[in-house]
Amino acid sequence: MTQRLNYFQASAELSKKYMDFSAAMKKVPVIEAFGDLIDIRASQINGCGFCLDMHVKQAKLRGERELRLHHIAIWRDSPLFSPRERAALAWTEALTTLPAHGVPDDVYAQVREQLTESEISDLTFRIVAINGWNRLNVAFRTVPGSVDAAYGLDKAGLA
Repeated sequence: MTQRLNYFQASAELSKKYMDFSAAMKKVPVIEAFGDLIDIRASQINGCGFCLDMHVKQAKLRGERELRLHHIAIWRDSPLFSPRERAALAWTEALTTLPAHGVPDDVYAQVREQLTESEISDLTFRIVAINGWNRLNVAFRTVPGSVDAAYGLDKAGLA
């Protein structure tokens, strides 16, 4: 499978603004705490090989334990995630899959019990961002690993 087009080149101004939007979230505490989990889980659900590859490598470089990376797909059954992380993952799944009748009340209650209003709002923006990146990279078949050297991801040792 080959990449269809380079959307960064084709829509340079929009791509830069979307990168700025994503970069603005990097220093938000709830996103620093859950960002890797969110990005990986949404990318798994959306089948985005490029983003999944990138975010697993980033998480490893930031010190995430390898077993936890393997367990993200089975987070409900794994003892490796805290109640706050479980709430963030449930919220991610609900917003990524968007059930026909919206986000279920029990999922909202779970996230509301674990996170503050500002944390929920900030986390929601992060979920919006990764879902957008997933859709761009799936649409244009961005090749997994194609930016590893440029972003230093080759240092993750996961080639």
